[in-house]
Amino acid sequence: MTANLTETLTLLLIEDDDGDAFLVEELLEQAEAPPRIFRARSLQEARTKLGPAVQCVLVDLTLPDASRLEALEEVLALAPHTAVLVLTGLRDVHVGVSAVQAGAQDYLVKQDVDARLLARSIRYAMERKRADLAQLRLFEAELTAKENARLEGGLLPVPLLRTDAITHQIRYLPGDQGTLLAGDFLDMVQTADGAVHIVVGDVCGHGPDEAALGVALRIAWRTLVLAGQTGDTLLRTMDALLRAERKAPEIFTTLCTATLTPDLRHARLRVVGHPPPVLVRDGVPTVVADAPSGPPLGIFADAEWTVIDVPLGEEWSMMFYTDGLIEAAVGEQKGQLGVDGLVGLVREHGVIDLDRLIRHAGRLSDDLAVVLVSRRSP
Repeated sequence: MTANLTETLTLLLIEDDDGDAFLVEELLEQAEAPPRIFRARSLQEARTKLGPAVQCVLVDLTLPDASRLEALEEVLALAPHTAVLVLTGLRDVHVGVSAVQAGAQDYLVKQDVDARLLARSIRYAMERKRADLAQLRLFEAELTAKENARLEGGLLPVPLLRTDAITHQIRYLPGDQGTLLAGDFLDMVQTADGAVHIVVGDVCGHGPDEAALGVALRIAWRTLVLAGQTGDTLLRTMDALLRAERKAPEIFTTLCTATLTPDLRHARLRVVGHPPPVLVRDGVPTVVADAPSGPPLGIFADAEWTVIDVPLGEEWSMMFYTDGLIEAAVGEQKGQLGVDGLVGLVREHGVIDLDRLIRHAGRLSDDLAVVLVSRRSP
C-alpha cells in the first residue's frame, strides 16, 4: 500500500546512521507524492539546512554532537514553527515520550516503522503543529484582549461632575489596527467653583508606550485642574511631562481643552494642534475654531496658545473628538470624512447622535475618542 502523502513536502532528516537514513528515504519513496528530503548527519549540519521551506523535521536523538533531548531542544529553537517528529530505538521509547513532552509533535520507534505509518505520522505531526500554533495565537489574542480591557479602564475615567444641568456621553473605539494600543485620552472634571473642564487628546503613534503616555497625560491634566492650575500653566506643565516621559523626541501630543463657566453659558477653549470641536447652537452645527490656538505639545519649547472664547447660550451641544473620526474612510472612493464632512453629517442628522454619527462616518482607520456635552433649556 502506498503511503498517504498526496502533496509534495519538504522534509529534513537528521540522522547519522546511513542504514537508518536509507530506510526512511526508501519508505517515503512509496508515497503518492514523494517528498523532497534533505539529509543532515549532525546537528551542526542541520543548522545550515533548516529554513522556512522545511515543513517537517525527522530527528534522531543519538547524534554525534548532541545527546538525547539536546538535539530536540536545538531543533525546536531553530524552527519554532515547524513540525518535529522524533526517531528512537527500541530501548529509547521512554526518551520518545519525553521528547513529546518537551515539544515534539510525535515519536516513532525505528524498528516498527513502515511506509504507511511513517507517512501518517508525518501528516499528523504537521496537523498537530498547526493546531499548537493556532492555540498559541488564540492565547496571545486573549492576553491582548485582557490588556486592552485593562488599558481601556485607564483611558476611560469616571467623570467628576456634580451638576445635573448638563449631560455627557463618551465613546472610545479601536480603529482598523484592532489589537494595537493607542494614546487617545479624555476626561471631565468639575471644580469647586462650578466650572466644568474637558480634555480630549491624542499621543501620536500606536503601542504600549504611547498608551502609557496618554494615561500619564490624562492623570496629570486631572491633577492640575483639581489643583487650580489651568490655561497656559497647565499646558506648559503637560508639555514638560511629555518631554520627560516620551520614548523618542519626535513624539508629540495634540489636545483640546475647554472650561465651561459655572453658569454653563460660555466656554474658553485651547485647541492645541487638534481637530476643532463641533458646536450645535440654536439647531445650527458649526466648527468652533477655523484655526488652532497653537502647536501640539512636545514640538516648541516656548509655544503659546491663544484662548478661543465661545458663547454658548441656554441650549447647546459640543463634541470633542480625536482625528480618528474625521480620518474615517467614507464613500465608494474611501476618502476621509474631514471636518466639513463631519459637520455635514451633524447637519443631516439634526442633532449630534454619537452612535449614528460614528456608524455613518464609516470605517475607522485610527482609534477614536469622543466626548459629547449637552445642555438643554430649563
